[in-house]
Amino acid sequence: METVSFGNTGLKVSRLCFGTMTIGSSAWKPWVLDEAAARPLLGKCLDLGITFFDTANWYSTGESERIVASALTSMVPRDRLVLATKAFYAMSDDPNDRGLSRKHLLASVDASLRRMRTDYIDLLVIHAFDPETPIEETMAALHDIVRAGKVRYLGASTMFAWQFVQMNHVARLNGWTPFVNMQCQYNLLYREEEREMLPYCRHQGIAVTAFSLLARGLLSASNRIRSRTDANIGFMYGDALDREICARVKAIAKDHDSTMAAVAIAWVLSRDDICCPILGASTVDQVANNVEALDLALTADEIRDLDALYRPRDVINDYVPEPMPRYWREEPDG
Repeated sequence: METVSFGNTGLKVSRLCFGTMTIGSSAWKPWVLDEAAARPLLGKCLDLGITFFDTANWYSTGESERIVASALTSMVPRDRLVLATKAFYAMSDDPNDRGLSRKHLLASVDASLRRMRTDYIDLLVIHAFDPETPIEETMAALHDIVRAGKVRYLGASTMFAWQFVQMNHVARLNGWTPFVNMQCQYNLLYREEEREMLPYCRHQGIAVTAFSLLARGLLSASNRIRSRTDANIGFMYGDALDREICARVKAIAKDHDSTMAAVAIAWVLSRDDICCPILGASTVDQVANNVEALDLALTADEIRDLDALYRPRDVINDYVPEPMPRYWREEPDG
């Protein structure tokens, strides 16, 4: 698999990143894979050349971090991997166990390092913008975490462009570590980041990692359990325009003797502003099929047809997770 530069940094990452929200504990959400089922999936990613993996402390309240790091480092040396995790969402009922305060960020990073059994995190991403914490407090804490050697690079996700710009401005104004990555939702059904976020990142040389490439399964015509139970699909996707775009994706997939998922991912790969699309999968076959999108070359006419169907829609800047199940895993010893 091709290796690409991560924005203007010296970091090199695989052209595709693998997102691991589907790995952790089925007690957290019914569509999540437990450890035994997750290991073959991660092994297949490595076999296909993926070395960049994205997780979060909120995924299965820590189980995703533990399983992903444990499985991967049992297969390849830690230094061969680029591991990203996130912090922001509530990890318990404690009011200080959430957000971007100094207290929560420092505690979150230490807890992630313990769960992942690693000395450092390659990329720490703040999962969302925190309007209740001063930006100066957040950016100073993140800088201290980097200076302590616990994190190599900083990224952000799910916010307005002006918020991202303001956070980076505060960091640079004070000589603190800025964000070098924006992780945003981007697919054929949701392209609002093209207005301000992508132009800003292009101008600043910030690496963009795109998630939800298949619009939570709609662009793959998936009937899997997540597509049937994900409470966020209804308010994000599913109107008449979405169905029209999906129909066009299906037709193009038929012309290429391919899948809708491959076409949707190939479209994202065709966008110069996207450094690394983040794949999601629940089976080994899904991983293999999705990686095939690297070899699917859409014609200029096909890309133009897909682009032409899109219409502006409401901005999704604040992903609100479903109420967290009463399941919190105790910290492992050591």
